[in-house]
Amino acid sequence: MSKSAWLFLCLTLATGAIGLGADAQQDLQTCAFIASGVSASLLLLTLIFGRRIKFDPVLR
Repeated sequence: MSKSAWLFLCLTLATGAIGLGADAQQDLQTCAFIASGVSASLLLLTLIFGRRIKFDPVLR
């Protein structure tokens, strides 16, 4: 995985944990889950674009 994919994975896990841990504050929980969804979708995009096949044909 690339460094940006690791970054988005950490952001997804951190904001998800904040969202699950914020019991009393409904606004904080909603914002954390929205941020977790956005970072998860960006993680998916970086994983898709990172899987491009680097093909270097060598004709012998």
